[in-house]
Amino acid sequence: MDKLDQKILDLLQQDAMVPVADIAEQVGSSKSVCWRRIQRLQDDGII
Repeated sequence: MDKLDQKILDLLQQDAMVPVADIAEQVGSSKSVCWRRIQRLQDDGII
């Protein structure tokens, strides 16, 4: 898990229903990258 994953996790902990587009904007990445990161975190059992 890197800094981007941690930023995404922090945002999801604040609001689990935040849209991926909002997450992407806040972390400075694309929606597709954020979506893949979230999916990987779920697959790994982190979230």
